[in-house]
Amino acid sequence: MYDFKIAAADKATLYADLLAALDGLTAGEPDGIANMANAAALLWETLPGINWAGFYRNVGGELVLGPFQGRPACIRIPFGRGVCGAAAETLAVQRVEDVHAFPGHIACDAASQSELVVPIVRDGILLAVLDLDAPEKARFDAEDEAGCVAICELLAKRL
Repeated sequence: MYDFKIAAADKATLYADLLAALDGLTAGEPDGIANMANAAALLWETLPGINWAGFYRNVGGELVLGPFQGRPACIRIPFGRGVCGAAAETLAVQRVEDVHAFPGHIACDAASQSELVVPIVRDGILLAVLDLDAPEKARFDAEDEAGCVAICELLAKRL
Protein backbone atom coordinates (compact mmCIF):
# COMPACT_ATOMS: atom_id res chain seq x y z
CA MET A 1 0.00 0.00 0.00
CA TYR A 2 1.32 3.38 -0.97
CA ASP A 3 0.46 6.48 1.00
CA PHE A 4 1.51 9.58 -0.87
CA LYS A 5 0.72 12.90 0.81
CA ILE A 6 1.56 15.38 -1.92
CA ALA A 7 0.75 18.98 -1.15
CA ALA A 8 2.69 22.09 -2.06
CA ALA A 9 2.30 25.82 -1.79
CA ASP A 10 2.87 26.23 -5.53
CA LYS A 11 1.86 24.20 -8.57
CA ALA A 12 5.39 23.75 -9.91
CA THR A 13 6.43 21.94 -6.73
CA LEU A 14 3.15 20.00 -6.63
CA TYR A 15 3.69 18.66 -10.15
CA ALA A 16 7.39 17.94 -9.52
CA ASP A 17 6.43 15.86 -6.48
CA LEU A 18 3.59 14.20 -8.38
CA LEU A 19 5.94 13.28 -11.23
CA ALA A 20 8.50 11.83 -8.79
CA ALA A 21 5.80 9.74 -7.10
CA LEU A 22 4.48 8.50 -10.43
CA ASP A 23 8.00 7.64 -11.54
CA GLY A 24 8.43 5.52 -8.42
CA LEU A 25 5.05 3.84 -8.87
CA THR A 26 5.58 2.90 -12.51
CA ALA A 27 9.33 2.18 -12.63
CA GLY A 28 9.92 -1.39 -13.73
CA GLU A 29 6.21 -2.16 -14.28
CA PRO A 30 5.61 -3.20 -17.90
CA ASP A 31 1.80 -3.34 -17.74
CA GLY A 32 0.33 -0.16 -19.20
CA ILE A 33 -3.12 -0.65 -17.68
CA ALA A 34 -1.64 -1.00 -14.20
CA ASN A 35 0.45 2.13 -14.74
CA MET A 36 -2.57 4.11 -15.97
CA ALA A 37 -4.60 2.89 -12.99
CA ASN A 38 -1.99 4.06 -10.49
CA ALA A 39 -1.56 7.35 -12.36
CA ALA A 40 -5.31 8.02 -12.31
CA ALA A 41 -5.48 7.26 -8.58
CA LEU A 42 -2.48 9.46 -7.83
CA LEU A 43 -3.87 12.39 -9.85
CA TRP A 44 -7.29 11.97 -8.21
CA GLU A 45 -5.80 11.99 -4.72
CA THR A 46 -3.41 14.88 -5.39
CA LEU A 47 -5.04 17.47 -7.64
CA PRO A 48 -7.53 19.74 -5.90
CA GLY A 49 -10.77 20.76 -7.56
CA ILE A 50 -11.17 17.95 -10.09
CA ASN A 51 -14.14 15.63 -10.51
CA TRP A 52 -12.64 13.11 -12.98
CA ALA A 53 -9.14 11.85 -13.75
CA GLY A 54 -8.43 9.09 -16.18
CA PHE A 55 -7.42 7.76 -19.53
CA TYR A 56 -8.88 6.90 -22.88
CA ARG A 57 -6.80 4.36 -24.83
CA ASN A 58 -6.31 4.33 -28.59
CA VAL A 59 -7.84 1.02 -29.65
CA GLY A 60 -8.00 0.64 -33.41
CA GLY A 61 -8.31 4.37 -34.07
CA GLU A 62 -11.02 4.95 -31.47
CA LEU A 63 -10.70 6.14 -27.88
CA VAL A 64 -11.83 3.49 -25.41
CA LEU A 65 -12.25 4.13 -21.71
CA GLY A 66 -9.28 3.13 -19.60
CA PRO A 67 -8.51 3.35 -15.89
CA PHE A 68 -10.07 6.34 -14.15
CA GLN A 69 -11.32 7.84 -10.89
CA GLY A 70 -14.67 9.60 -10.77
CA ARG A 71 -18.21 9.03 -11.99
CA PRO A 72 -18.96 6.46 -14.69
CA ALA A 73 -17.88 7.76 -18.09
CA CYS A 74 -18.48 7.49 -21.80
CA ILE A 75 -16.94 4.26 -23.05
CA ARG A 76 -16.06 5.06 -26.67
CA ILE A 77 -15.15 8.37 -28.27
CA PRO A 78 -14.38 8.74 -31.99
CA PHE A 79 -11.29 10.71 -32.97
CA GLY A 80 -12.30 14.30 -33.69
CA ARG A 81 -15.35 14.27 -31.41
CA GLY A 82 -15.41 16.22 -28.14
CA VAL A 83 -12.37 17.45 -26.25
CA CYS A 84 -10.73 14.02 -25.99
CA GLY A 85 -11.38 13.25 -29.65
CA ALA A 86 -9.89 16.61 -30.66
CA ALA A 87 -6.73 15.85 -28.69
CA ALA A 88 -6.52 12.40 -30.28
CA GLU A 89 -7.01 13.69 -33.80
CA THR A 90 -4.58 16.62 -33.56
CA LEU A 91 -2.11 15.14 -31.05
CA ALA A 92 -2.32 18.54 -29.35
CA VAL A 93 -3.16 19.42 -25.75
CA GLN A 94 -6.71 20.69 -25.29
CA ARG A 95 -7.14 23.08 -22.36
CA VAL A 96 -10.77 24.16 -22.31
CA GLU A 97 -11.95 26.84 -19.88
CA ASP A 98 -15.66 26.27 -20.61
CA VAL A 99 -16.58 22.87 -22.02
CA HIS A 100 -20.08 24.07 -22.90
CA ALA A 101 -18.54 26.48 -25.40
CA PHE A 102 -16.44 23.73 -27.03
CA PRO A 103 -17.98 22.59 -30.34
CA GLY A 104 -19.13 18.97 -30.10
CA HIS A 105 -18.40 18.64 -26.39
CA ILE A 106 -19.50 15.26 -25.02
CA ALA A 107 -21.15 15.71 -21.64
CA CYS A 108 -20.40 12.51 -19.75
CA ASP A 109 -20.84 14.37 -16.43
CA ALA A 110 -23.06 17.44 -16.39
CA ALA A 111 -21.07 18.80 -13.43
CA SER A 112 -17.90 19.22 -15.52
CA GLN A 113 -17.21 22.80 -16.53
CA SER A 114 -13.57 22.73 -17.68
CA GLU A 115 -11.26 20.09 -19.06
CA LEU A 116 -7.60 19.35 -19.76
CA VAL A 117 -6.73 16.58 -22.21
CA VAL A 118 -3.12 15.60 -22.97
CA PRO A 119 -2.20 13.11 -25.70
CA ILE A 120 0.24 10.35 -24.77
CA VAL A 121 2.40 9.74 -27.83
CA ARG A 122 5.33 7.41 -28.43
CA ASP A 123 7.23 7.34 -31.74
CA GLY A 124 4.53 9.49 -33.34
CA ILE A 125 1.74 7.06 -32.40
CA LEU A 126 -1.09 7.98 -30.05
CA LEU A 127 -1.27 5.50 -27.17
CA ALA A 128 -3.90 7.22 -25.04
CA VAL A 129 -5.06 10.56 -23.71
CA LEU A 130 -5.05 11.78 -20.14
CA ASP A 131 -8.37 13.46 -19.35
CA LEU A 132 -8.97 15.72 -16.35
CA ASP A 133 -12.33 17.37 -15.65
CA ALA A 134 -13.29 20.00 -13.11
CA PRO A 135 -16.61 21.34 -11.84
CA GLU A 136 -15.45 24.96 -12.13
CA LYS A 137 -14.73 26.98 -15.26
CA ALA A 138 -11.10 27.78 -16.06
CA ARG A 139 -9.78 25.34 -13.42
CA PHE A 140 -6.72 24.43 -15.49
CA ASP A 141 -3.91 26.84 -16.35
CA ALA A 142 -0.53 26.75 -18.09
CA GLU A 143 1.13 25.23 -15.01
CA ASP A 144 -1.40 22.38 -14.94
CA GLU A 145 -0.81 21.83 -18.64
CA ALA A 146 2.99 21.76 -18.26
CA GLY A 147 2.76 19.40 -15.29
CA CYS A 148 0.42 17.03 -17.10
CA VAL A 149 2.55 17.10 -20.26
CA ALA A 150 5.53 15.98 -18.15
CA ILE A 151 3.41 13.21 -16.61
CA CYS A 152 2.32 12.03 -20.07
CA GLU A 153 5.90 12.08 -21.35
CA LEU A 154 6.83 9.73 -18.51
CA LEU A 155 3.82 7.51 -19.14
CA ALA A 156 4.58 7.32 -22.87
CA LYS A 157 7.65 5.27 -21.93
CA ARG A 158 5.65 2.98 -19.62
CA LEU A 159 2.49 2.11 -21.51
